[in-house]
Amino acid sequence: MLFYFSNNTDMRYGIDSLAAIIEKKYKVNLFVPNTLFLFCGRQSTKIKGLLWEGDGFLLLYKRVERGHFTWPRTSDELRQLCPEQFKWLMQGFAIDPIIYDAEPKYSA
Repeated sequence: MLFYFSNNTDMRYGIDSLAAIIEKKYKVNLFVPNTLFLFCGRQSTKIKGLLWEGDGFLLLYKRVERGHFTWPRTSDELRQLCPEQFKWLMQGFAIDPIIYDAEPKYSA
């Protein structure tokens, strides 16, 4: 299953508005089975998902009562997540690594 996300989405939007964002803003085919599009609002406490099931759309919604989702805020671009990153996101973990590869200038 493929996962895509978009940030700063109005959480009042329903299926038609979210589908229009995918088609018009990102120019991505949303009628691909097993592709989940995720949307997050500014407060990062709510996530909506739009999934094409072949015969219609499934709209998913998750709201956390305490805390917030670790949602990237650096770009408005559509991004693909792997299933493992999706699981991390739903569990409250960061989907981007916080430890980066480094090339030391000096050895001991």
